[in-house]
Amino acid sequence: MKNITDNFKEGVLERFLRYARIHTTSALHVEKIPSTDNQWVLLNLLVQELKELGVSDVSLNESGYLIARLPSNRPDAGLPTIGLMAHVDTSSDMTGDGVNPQLHENYDGKVIELGGGYALDPEEFPDLLDHVGDTVITTDGTTLLGADDKAGIAEIMTALEWLIANPDVPRGDLEIMFTPDEETGKGMDLFPRDEIKAEFAYTIDGGREGEIEGECFNAYQVDVKFTGRVIHLGAARGKLVNAVTMASTYINMLPQAESPEATDERYGYYCPFELNAGLDEAELLLYLRDFDLPEMMRRIETCKTLGKAVEAIYPGSKVEVKEKKMYLNMREHMNALPQGMEFLEEASRLAGVEPVQKIIRGGTDGSRLSEMGIPTPNVFTGGFNYHSRFEWASLSTMNKSVKTIIYLCQLWGSK
Repeated sequence: MKNITDNFKEGVLERFLRYARIHTTSALHVEKIPSTDNQWVLLNLLVQELKELGVSDVSLNESGYLIARLPSNRPDAGLPTIGLMAHVDTSSDMTGDGVNPQLHENYDGKVIELGGGYALDPEEFPDLLDHVGDTVITTDGTTLLGADDKAGIAEIMTALEWLIANPDVPRGDLEIMFTPDEETGKGMDLFPRDEIKAEFAYTIDGGREGEIEGECFNAYQVDVKFTGRVIHLGAARGKLVNAVTMASTYINMLPQAESPEATDERYGYYCPFELNAGLDEAELLLYLRDFDLPEMMRRIETCKTLGKAVEAIYPGSKVEVKEKKMYLNMREHMNALPQGMEFLEEASRLAGVEPVQKIIRGGTDGSRLSEMGIPTPNVFTGGFNYHSRFEWASLSTMNKSVKTIIYLCQLWGSK
């Protein structure tokens, strides 16, 4: 096992800043993949950079899935192929157009002014105090930062560059997978699973230093359509059935104690995510999350029962409730190859980080990849407050993530 003494801060920072400035916001209601053309800019740049690093096997298909392969330097050892994955898109929850990262070197533990009247205050965001003396990367208050998941991309690319430059370090075959539209939940819909040889993979898409995640939410979306009955408002008494009011009644029936803002740890939730409404029709998008599948089924039935209740309250109305699976808890898949999590914990410690197994109150492309038969836990990147103008990242943690990836490749290559 080669001890990694290199400092990757300069290289990973340079890559991250370059990637973060590229506008790659995905679009929730666009069916094509990638959902936005701007994602191609980063994908094509990564193809170019991979080839410049000396990776000869690089492919980018018409759906925006970039697959690169680095062959083993122990080809006769019968080692398993390992995958590394990150996504190129950023969330539409906050604009990603015109990202202007701000560097705060040797952070002093005080309030960081972002601009536009916004600030990162350690009293509100106490994780900042764990990074006094660090280089903290923030937004300028007008956009998200994009560490989700451009920090992961930068860390994979930096690790890959080092591995290529150090051919004496044993490794098996590596598959690098960069995907579009993770944030829309459609990122794996057209994924070329039959082309992938990896037996185990890692999404580099986590957050706080040391956090490794082998369990995530079960996730469903529920589409609720309300159909009312329209008549001129001046003659509405006893005749009008208002779809806006129906949708409002439905939302108010949802258990407020089981909302995202009222839950944490292993508690699931109902989240009214988007509402488009008029007198005649209203459409509500609900996100349901739970770690246990029987509880998820209960939530779906609750949504259907509430629909019937609204129909009863508003005679002449109609409520249609349709559920759609987004991804499932990857917990059960981790046991298929226990070494994967064991190596991740060991690699983290070798990188100088004490690993902490956490649950993801969300999901990654690894959730879907696990369902496809490739167990894929999640690895920390050093980002915080994703999807918001308050997003920030730690350079020291990004450096340790690079080292963790390199040690992972060594451990799998030394079997």
